[in-house]
Amino acid sequence: MKTFKILSALLTYPSQDLIAAAPEFGAVLDSENIVPAAQRRALDILIEEIAIGELYDLQEGYGLLFDRSRTLALHLFEHVHGESRDRGQAMVDLKTLYEDAGFAIAANELPDFIPLFLEFLSTQPVAAARDLLAQPAHILAAMAERLGRRKSSYRAIFDTLVAIVAEPPHREIVDELLKGPDPDPMDFAALDAAWEEEEVKFGPGSQGQNACGHDGLVARLRHAKRAVNSAPSVN
Repeated sequence: MKTFKILSALLTYPSQDLIAAAPEFGAVLDSENIVPAAQRRALDILIEEIAIGELYDLQEGYGLLFDRSRTLALHLFEHVHGESRDRGQAMVDLKTLYEDAGFAIAANELPDFIPLFLEFLSTQPVAAARDLLAQPAHILAAMAERLGRRKSSYRAIFDTLVAIVAEPPHREIVDELLKGPDPDPMDFAALDAAWEEEEVKFGPGSQGQNACGHDGLVARLRHAKRAVNSAPSVN
């Protein structure tokens, strides 16, 4: 599904390649038609902002959103386990999931970076991709709401992902994720404090991975980062 490759590209660090490729994205989304109309309109706004934007401005805005704030970290397990000891095994398990599906990643690529996860989904049948995407959907929904508070057009990507899933996320889990502090990216002291917080708990005495389904994908996801130097090809 090239739609997931488009969404992956839009979430990568802005580059000249991404700016050059952005005008082609609409035609690809039209050809597959899995993005609901409401989310498609919002995606078009983001695509246009990237297509006509100045590279430095796009990079600065991206960094302020995704590089400084833990609540907008593009690493799925940052929202589930924080810095708990479950990190290592979860990373191994997710990498195994990719490899078992024939999706190879480079040695320096860590599995739960959301653009990489979306690239993986692009290699899967639509039904399977929807089911896998549904498992971290509560994380994506919370990120969408936080981006909405910042009036960021990047919200469209996360709203789109939530709209594509087979089932909507559990609202109570989304609300738990939204309860924590969400500091201004320019408040460095608050940002430091946020990064030092313990793992997310979903209700009294529960572990984040159990609330998401112990045997599900979220139980495998963990903090990761993947360097992306250019937009993935959509051809």
